[in-house]
Amino acid sequence: MTSPSGRSPSGRRPSIGTVLLVMTVAALVLPLSGLWILRLYESALIRQTESELIAQAGVVAAFYRDAWRRAGGKAEDLGPPVDPAWTRPPGFDPPWTPRFASLDLAEDPILPPAPDPVPAMASDPSAAIAGSTLGPILREAQRITLAGMRVTDRQGVVVASTGEEMGLSLARQDEVRRALAGEAASVLRERTSHDRISYRSGSDSPAVPDRSRSVRVFTAQPVLDDGRVVGVVVVSRTPRSIADTLYGKRWHLAGLAVLLLASVGVLARLGTVAIARPLRAVTGLAKRTADGERGVMVPLPRPVVREVAELSDALTRMARTLEERADYIRDFAAHVSHEFKTPLTTIRGTVELLRDHMDSMPPEERDRFLANMDAEAGRLSRLVRRLLELARADVMTVTEDAVTDAVPVAARLAERHGADVSLPASLPVAMGRDSLESVLANLIENARHHAGADARVTVTLRAEGERAILRIADDGPGISPANADRVFVPFFTTARDRSGTGLGLTIARGLVEAHGGSIALLPSERGALFEVALRRVLSLR
Repeated sequence: MTSPSGRSPSGRRPSIGTVLLVMTVAALVLPLSGLWILRLYESALIRQTESELIAQAGVVAAFYRDAWRRAGGKAEDLGPPVDPAWTRPPGFDPPWTPRFASLDLAEDPILPPAPDPVPAMASDPSAAIAGSTLGPILREAQRITLAGMRVTDRQGVVVASTGEEMGLSLARQDEVRRALAGEAASVLRERTSHDRISYRSGSDSPAVPDRSRSVRVFTAQPVLDDGRVVGVVVVSRTPRSIADTLYGKRWHLAGLAVLLLASVGVLARLGTVAIARPLRAVTGLAKRTADGERGVMVPLPRPVVREVAELSDALTRMARTLEERADYIRDFAAHVSHEFKTPLTTIRGTVELLRDHMDSMPPEERDRFLANMDAEAGRLSRLVRRLLELARADVMTVTEDAVTDAVPVAARLAERHGADVSLPASLPVAMGRDSLESVLANLIENARHHAGADARVTVTLRAEGERAILRIADDGPGISPANADRVFVPFFTTARDRSGTGLGLTIARGLVEAHGGSIALLPSERGALFEVALRRVLSLR
């Protein structure tokens, strides 16, 4: 489908659905991506805390192992070496034993608070001596790291702590139990009241509840000497909350909010320019057309959206069709009134003349006037019949099963009007019998009226590919070039003195085009030559 200017209204323009989808996705993705980033950042805070605790545990473990050795501890007095899979990470050769953060707030469970420590037997003397030297260092470091630190011997008994668990056993705590077996472990646990160490990024930072504030990160690092567990370092801390982080980034977030609002405004403006404004323009032109203005409905220049371009082009073509139909009806009404006026005037004048002079009028003159009235009445009857045929042709609905063998129809009508024929044995066409007879009758009668009674009329029919070609030719005077372009115009005739109505060819064209065919006046060396092309059917149903 192309517009009057030759451009395709669809082209490569996006559809309304595409534009709205892009706008909606763009409007939603920005804030949703912000929430997603916050969620990732919350997990990142957890993992950052774990990384810091792992580093602190590694340093404390190194200090404790050294203090334990100086206190007389010997590796050969310990149990068997731990599983090498826990001491040799894949991809790293001894002596490197790195440990990386692995906690994920979205996937790892939040365990209940750690079980209370239980009383235990006296710890290893070497471990107790090493712990006593390490305790003050842990408490001093806690002021900066805000982390709770505990060091146990190889039985899980606390020998150094920033809290009050000295001499108690942590062996019931899952991560400690795993570390005593040689496996480093990190877990998330619910916070308890004695875990709460307040810290703020600002003096008035709001306490906004969030998931990270309700958990505490625990990491247990086994202290190894020659592959054997000397003890365990347990470090825990509540991660920095998103509320504190967001408060520190409040101006950046305010800028992001302004950017989002500006983006929504730009998207709304885009929707107005791409959709709303063109639709209002099309609606305005359609209203002016509905109010009776002519020629105002034109395609919109450079529409952005494909559907708007198609709507504008369709309304333009519809308005042009309605204007052409209105012109046709007006001209048709004028022709009909003119065609009716002449015989009605003659009949009315004859009636008045007979009323005034009937008694004094000679019989032969009275018969002549009556014959004139009868002729004009017959002309009116033919005109009415032709108009009905034209109306039926204009509103005809063609069915798919309309199939007729054109050969017997053409042979019968040609014989009735004395025309010569050249016909095949059979040639089915996609047209009903009544319609085909009307087309042939109108064409043959037209040839007889204009070529004269003595003219030779020939009807030929042949198959040509998927079309059936019907030709009606005569050897009369033909049609002048000036009249050739007007032969299918309603009421145009050069045989009005022979009761021609000028509707026969118009009716034939309407019937042929309704059935998907075509009719044309072809150049001819002598007389007139009309060609009708109809869709050929391979066989009768």
